[in-house]
Amino acid sequence: MDILSFSFIIPVFDRPEEVRELLESFVNLEGNFNYEIVIIEDGSKDTSEAVINNFKAQLNISYYYKKNSGPGDSRNYGMKKAKGNYFIILDSDVILPANYLTEVDAFLSKTYYDCFGGPDAAHQSFSNLQKAINFSMTSFITTGGIRGGKQQVEDFQPRSFNMGLSKKAFIDSGGFGKIHPGEDPDLSLRLRKLGYKTILIRTAYVYHKRRISWSKFYKQVKRFGLVRPILNLWHPKSKSLMYWFPTLFSLGLIIAVLMSTLGIMLPLYLYVFYFVIAFILAIISSKSITVAIFALLAILVQFFGYGYGFLKSIINITLLRKKPEETFPDLFF
Repeated sequence: MDILSFSFIIPVFDRPEEVRELLESFVNLEGNFNYEIVIIEDGSKDTSEAVINNFKAQLNISYYYKKNSGPGDSRNYGMKKAKGNYFIILDSDVILPANYLTEVDAFLSKTYYDCFGGPDAAHQSFSNLQKAINFSMTSFITTGGIRGGKQQVEDFQPRSFNMGLSKKAFIDSGGFGKIHPGEDPDLSLRLRKLGYKTILIRTAYVYHKRRISWSKFYKQVKRFGLVRPILNLWHPKSKSLMYWFPTLFSLGLIIAVLMSTLGIMLPLYLYVFYFVIAFILAIISSKSITVAIFALLAILVQFFGYGYGFLKSIINITLLRKKPEETFPDLFF
C-alpha cells in the first residue's frame, strides 16, 4: 500500500453557511496529514466561493463550479480532479470532530480497505429537532444499527455523508450512478461484485447537521423507501426482510389502533411499550425531555414515510414490473 494521500470530496448546492462551518472544523483537525479539499459547486445560485476564499490561506482547497447534475455526478467530477490516492466523501452539512482524520489514517494504515463508511452523531450545538432526527436515524431501536451501530462491520454499506473510497476502487467501479438517493449503497454493492471489501470505522464519525424540517424529513425518508426496491432489483443478493420493517411497523400500528376501538388492546399496548423504551433511550442519549418527545415524532415520520415509499415502490417495480426511471423520474439525474 502506498502512503495515504487524502482528498476530501464535497459537493455543495446553495449552502455557503454549511461550507463555512465544515471548513472551520477542518482548521481544527488534529495531526499533520497530507490532504486536499475539493469542493464542487453543483449549479448553485448562492455559491460558496467567497466563503472558500477566506480559508485558502489556511487550507489546501480546490474549487470547481459546474452545471447541476446531482450529488453523485458531482462527487465523480471531484474525484476525477483530485490529486490524492484515497478519497473521503462528505456532505456539506457535516462537521468533523478534531480527531476524525487521525482515526481514519490509523485504521487504514493498520487494516487497509478500499472503501469505508463512518457513522454520524449529533453535536451538542444542534437544535432539538436535529438531535431528535439524529436519534431516529441512528438508534439501534429504529435502524438496527445499519448506519453504524456496531463496532466493526465488514460489508457495511457506507453512506456518502461520510465515506472513503480508494482511487483504484473509483476507477474500477466508475464511481456513483445517476440515482439519488441510493447512489451510495448502489456503489457499495457494485464494489462488492468487483471483489472489493467495505468496512465500518466506528470511531470515524461526523456530526451530521441535517438542516431539515418535519416535511423535508418525511420527503427524505419516503425517497429512501422508494429507492430500496430499485436497489434490490439491481442487486438481488441485497434483499433483506429488514427493509420491510418500517412498512410492517406502520401497517401494524394502524391495525392496532383499529383493534383498540373493538376492545382488543394487546397490540396497541405492545406499541406503547416500544415507544416507552424509545423515549427512555432518547432521554438517556440526549438528556432532554423535549428531544425525547421530538424523537418519538421523528420515529413515526421515519417509519411511515419510508414504509409508504417502500410499499409504493414494491407495488410498481416488483409487482407491476414498471421501469424505475419511468415510474420515479425524480429519483434519477
